[in-house]
Amino acid sequence: MVCCLGSSDGLSQFSCQGIHAVGWALILPCFWFLDRLIAVCKSTTLEQTQRLEQECYLNPLKVFFGFIIFFILFFLAAPFALLGFILWAPVQACRRPFRYHREPPSSLERETQRGFELVGKASFGFATANLCLLPDGLARFNNLGHTQRRAAAIGQHIVHGVCRNDIRIFVDSPSSCGTLSPSNSILPASNSSSYGATERQAQSPVNHSNSAEVQVSIPQSNSQVVCVPSDDTKEPLDNSPSHLSNSNQNSNQRGHRSAPRALLSQGLGQKGDVPWEVSTLFPANVDILCLEEVFDKRAAQKLTQALRPVFGHILYDVGVYACQPPCRCSSFKFLNSGLFLASRFPVLEAQYHCFPNSRGEDALAAKGLLSAKVLIGQSSKQKRVVGYFNCTHLHAPEGEGEIRCEQLNMVTKWIGDFQAANTFPDEDVAFDVLCGDLNFDNCSPDDHLEQNHCLFEQYRDPCRAGPGKEKPWVIGTLLEQPTLYEDDINTPEKLQRTLEMEELRKQYISRPVPAKDLPLVYPESDQPWIGRRIDYILYRESSVSKHCRTEIEALTFITQLAGLTDHIPVGLRLNVIMDSDCAD
Repeated sequence: MVCCLGSSDGLSQFSCQGIHAVGWALILPCFWFLDRLIAVCKSTTLEQTQRLEQECYLNPLKVFFGFIIFFILFFLAAPFALLGFILWAPVQACRRPFRYHREPPSSLERETQRGFELVGKASFGFATANLCLLPDGLARFNNLGHTQRRAAAIGQHIVHGVCRNDIRIFVDSPSSCGTLSPSNSILPASNSSSYGATERQAQSPVNHSNSAEVQVSIPQSNSQVVCVPSDDTKEPLDNSPSHLSNSNQNSNQRGHRSAPRALLSQGLGQKGDVPWEVSTLFPANVDILCLEEVFDKRAAQKLTQALRPVFGHILYDVGVYACQPPCRCSSFKFLNSGLFLASRFPVLEAQYHCFPNSRGEDALAAKGLLSAKVLIGQSSKQKRVVGYFNCTHLHAPEGEGEIRCEQLNMVTKWIGDFQAANTFPDEDVAFDVLCGDLNFDNCSPDDHLEQNHCLFEQYRDPCRAGPGKEKPWVIGTLLEQPTLYEDDINTPEKLQRTLEMEELRKQYISRPVPAKDLPLVYPESDQPWIGRRIDYILYRESSVSKHCRTEIEALTFITQLAGLTDHIPVGLRLNVIMDSDCAD
């Protein structure tokens, strides 16, 4: 089931959808020819290396004739695109600012938190990733090409990660000093390809929108513990997959778990520290996923197709187009916000706001805030348990912290307004999470305004020691684009090893941005080299129900998308414990 255009009158809605479809059909050929025109002239470093290895010297001819052919086709299609634009642009004023896909569940229990009302505690997993799924020609300026292939591969990787068996390795040795995360020595190796196609792929149903019940075959999300004794004794592993219609049921029955010792072996077992790891796979049983820079519509549809067997509720194509506000040409939006939200839980309410203060190239995209309220289940007092999840993508250019601070002000206000309008007395709020690409870090002198914003007084950042100071174990999440295909980081396993070695990751993680006209002194004496961490998952405790207590189970830096994006995804798992004796 997919909804895209909203209108109070059914006939008017149908007319708007028809005009939109006709207009876009006339625009698309011209848009595609322009995209190919740019793509044929711009190569990624991977393509350049492959041509050198293959001793292929015909690329100049390919560029020359490709440019001529696509320019002629673009020129011929331009009049039809102009006509389509005249039809398409006005109806954007009545467009709902997102598409909503709902995968019909076999039962309500399979998409809510079963057992929550009995045990009063649950574990919730969140993940965020910037995918740079721009139109192919534009993505190549970030050294990333083949947007459609990347989108399909990324969707398969995410499904493979979140649906895998949750294997925890406990090292029974006092000399343990490193995080042991799942690797090829434990899990079956994926089939190799240029874009890392996974071994297991979700089987998508044929009937996309009208099926009453959807059966898919995906790996079961079991939690397993592997004890590794210090005497090299080997224990057999049972890692066989099984079939189920919705893996959320297993995720919801997990309940509260203690932090694995493999995570604490990094020296983080002291009181107040956060268990963390660098993993080659997405965390098992992620409940809500936030993706940024999913600008391309076809790529968003490929992601939806891949993720829908696992995440039954998906918001994509989020944002506004054409003149915003309507009938004013001061800001024309060629791209949507790029936000993409996938949830196992039903979405009760959703609201999008567009930032009105964007400048330069960022003003061409409808960046903003997407807020969602999801249904988790019922408490022991039969009160409805809900959660709030917010995702955003802030202004990108360096040296413009004032704009980002204004956007942070809007984010805090919009979140407050959304929750005030949608929180009811007969509900318990289990979590309030904000995540996304904030385009500033906590170590660059140039980002000092954002680092001191009051948002961090409301929301907790698990990686933050204070304004301008990260915790010593934190790893930057922004990769240097020219080095994306270097041998040290071109696979998940290699990227994992590189991130765990400070001297090596300096070459691949973006350096902090110095203050204007001042030299950069980084890091300070006796401080580790971290690099730019601009991807955040924050959570707030003041807005959840008073009898709910939140604990961090684990924070994960994810290397599974090595070679597919220029960011390192981040995962966070929260344990929520509800004290039924204090419930109203």
